[in-house]
Amino acid sequence: MADDPKEAGAPAVATVEELHRSVLQSLDDDQAVEVVSIPLAGKSSIADHMVIASGRSTRQVASMATKLADRLKKEFGKNVRVEGLPAADWVLIDADDVIVHLFRPEVRTFYNLERMWAFGDEPVKQAAGASPA
Repeated sequence: MADDPKEAGAPAVATVEELHRSVLQSLDDDQAVEVVSIPLAGKSSIADHMVIASGRSTRQVASMATKLADRLKKEFGKNVRVEGLPAADWVLIDADDVIVHLFRPEVRTFYNLERMWAFGDEPVKQAAGASPA
């Protein structure tokens, strides 16, 4: 509906790839470690990409999550859903077509989402520009 005031002045609708690139850039800017991106298009209806990254502390994880949510709102007008921010051991950011999991390293090792979502048909991709731990 064009007369909806929420739509007036809203940023243009982003493509999935623009959203994915913005997520990866934000994590790179905030020095996330072990950033991996798992393509889900055609394999799952929940999203097209799953991004998994670690922070060195709960404080860094919380900061990365907050900055990412703010960036997606500013750049794309997306009000993303954020879960787990108070404890910041594992924060989930649901940006519709891109799901982001931010972990403390110990928690990431315990849950091992990369292995669960790799589908066994291709290796998990290290995100471009991400530095291995």
